[in-house]
Amino acid sequence: MQRTSQNRDLTKRQYVRFAFYKLDPLWRRLPADEQIEHKQELVDTISQFNRRMLLRPYSTLGTRADAELLLWQIAETPLYFQELASAIVRTRMGGYLNLAYSYLSQTKRSVYEIRDYRHASEEQLVIDPSEAKYLFVYPFIKSRDWYLMSQPARQGIMDEHIQVGRKYPSIKLNTTYCFGIDDYEFIVAFESDEPSDFLDLVQELRETESSRYTVQDTPLFTCINMRLVEAIDALGGPPIATPVAEDEQREVWMDVCPLEEFPSGSTRIVYLEGKQIGLFNIEGKLYAINNRCTHARGPLSEGAVDTDACTVVCPWHYAKFDIQTGHVVDGIASRPVETYAVEVRDGVIYVGIVPQSRAVNGVQKGQN
Repeated sequence: MQRTSQNRDLTKRQYVRFAFYKLDPLWRRLPADEQIEHKQELVDTISQFNRRMLLRPYSTLGTRADAELLLWQIAETPLYFQELASAIVRTRMGGYLNLAYSYLSQTKRSVYEIRDYRHASEEQLVIDPSEAKYLFVYPFIKSRDWYLMSQPARQGIMDEHIQVGRKYPSIKLNTTYCFGIDDYEFIVAFESDEPSDFLDLVQELRETESSRYTVQDTPLFTCINMRLVEAIDALGGPPIATPVAEDEQREVWMDVCPLEEFPSGSTRIVYLEGKQIGLFNIEGKLYAINNRCTHARGPLSEGAVDTDACTVVCPWHYAKFDIQTGHVVDGIASRPVETYAVEVRDGVIYVGIVPQSRAVNGVQKGQN
């Protein structure tokens, strides 16, 4: 049996917020037991929003003097950003956290063609953060002269800009747009494991024609990817994080919903550890895979599901994946999607990221 997909939607955008916080030094003078309580309360409060948005924490302690913590937030509505901000200020530690910078933006198709990659504009609608160690963020404004040039003239200048970027495959670019919703025009966020690659890229871009039309591209933030509890610990006070070796795989679980609320044929999006996961109930068996197609990040949970073959077809460019293994079955994609563990405990569905040796995808209905 095959479940038909919804209408193919290539226009849905994401809202993006970069919230940089600076801790009042007075907090570091509080008694140690209060600091522990404050940090745990803040971690628990922020973690609750993992159910509704992609949320990536970074530390800027040691790389900036005016900011110490970044919460990179990606959601389907900006209302979640307001709710998270309100929840943070209501915590005890939130009373000591000053919002140093806040940038609101949205994904959007670029008006410039990226030659030799015809699906780039659709990929730009989706932010799918990698596990890179560093994130480099800055706001960006172009001059009025730039916008007064013809589209072909701007495209020619951008061709040079894009060619320089292609020389640095270790760097992933996320461009979002602020026109009318914040003070800037763009927010750019580059992911990389090597800061020197980003330094070389920026220096080389300074020599391109497009740099003539840059009005502002500061402040620039160098952010270090951390678990939320580690980023909060970095702010000071006794640590509350459980130490994890760099090469050790952590096990993380999140409850999703009661099994009775997720009948056969259902799909749902789950957010866990900064990943968007598609949860499927196929004839009583539960499966969890990364919700983003590895080709152009299309939403697999909105695709057509063949329950007999246990496959899903991406609604954007029709790559087909095996839901149980994540492997590519057919179509344009070349890489498998990640799979995640699923368990049912006391009638509640849990999705987890676990060491590969323990991963179980396709839990029988009612199994505990």
